[in-house]
Amino acid sequence: MKKNSMKALETNNPNLSIYIHIPFCESRCYYCDFCSSVIKDDLVEKYFYYLNLEIELYSEFLKDKIINTLFIGGGTPSSVEAKYIKAVLEKLKTVSSFSKDCEITLEVNPNSIDKSKVHGYLNSGINRFSIGAQSFNDDILKIIGRIHNEDDIFKAVDTLKSFNIINYSLDLMLALPNQKMKDIEYSIKTIEELNPTHLSYYSLILEDSTLLKKLSDEGKLNFPNEDLDREMYHYVINSLRNLGYFQYEISNFSKKGFISRHNLNYWTLKNYLGLGLSSHSNIDTLRFNNFYNFNNYFKAIENKKYPIEYYENLTVKDRVNEFSILGLRLNSGIDISRANEMFNINFSSYYKDEIEKNLNGGLIYIKDNFIKLTDRGRDLSNIVETDFIRL
Repeated sequence: MKKNSMKALETNNPNLSIYIHIPFCESRCYYCDFCSSVIKDDLVEKYFYYLNLEIELYSEFLKDKIINTLFIGGGTPSSVEAKYIKAVLEKLKTVSSFSKDCEITLEVNPNSIDKSKVHGYLNSGINRFSIGAQSFNDDILKIIGRIHNEDDIFKAVDTLKSFNIINYSLDLMLALPNQKMKDIEYSIKTIEELNPTHLSYYSLILEDSTLLKKLSDEGKLNFPNEDLDREMYHYVINSLRNLGYFQYEISNFSKKGFISRHNLNYWTLKNYLGLGLSSHSNIDTLRFNNFYNFNNYFKAIENKKYPIEYYENLTVKDRVNEFSILGLRLNSGIDISRANEMFNINFSSYYKDEIEKNLNGGLIYIKDNFIKLTDRGRDLSNIVETDFIRL
């Protein structure tokens, strides 16, 4: 891995996804270790000024690219005024082309959108929304530091539906403090009522730098044990299937035609460019990330340099490892034919021992030249993934 001296970007592939990071929140959630800052109006104005300058720095790279998906995340993008989001999208359109069916997603918190903002988002070209609901239990929401409640989630969905918006996702979490099976059962009933077209349902991971991790280490929180976590997960899978949702990734579910194309591009190693503080990029074999510090980010852009802190050129082994791990997360599985073509290898021979081991263990199966996790393999996915990592 090398420090900030990367040369100009090049790729023969015109197709591109873009991620834009908005590092502002109204308050910090207790489980969050993302790069974010409590919102300050003067810093917001300055940040978007430099974000637009960063886009200019990439104008030569972007001029012949077609943006197929764009995701604006954070932080909480809906915590800033809609005019800033509009300005960034307008800037991108001056230096690049958007495909006719470009999927443009905005992350929002339930308490920070209203009709005026949504109207502005739609005029900016936003056509998909991702609502950070996390839970429908108000007590649990307080414990994890969320500043919205269940009623706010309903109001946010009603606001979107008042504009006839159906392309939206609810983000929810499992294994939260004090969470019981009855909470999950209630969530499924609520999902049926709200009827979103997409759902993400992730199990909580306690990150070292977070307040929840500290409280957990001090024994002040009660979390579901591993068996209950798995029971919750299987209940979610089966219940959502009965409601007409297709599980296409370990933690993601969709109604027909509403898969998150942007995330699918990540999971299938398509090229993406990250813009903004702490954002990550992957262009062909080059992976890099921006500065996590505002001042370093601003200073680099002032000096007309990419605000990149680190970059690395990935080896074939690195790429095969990543392709395998991400492929295992997808319900479609690892595409053996595509792996052979992308990396000029015989994938089945390359992983002969690993494939045999997990076949014999009942953790994977092979169908139509795809390697897929069994139900048991999905529960033990971390173990299977480890087997497919070549050091």
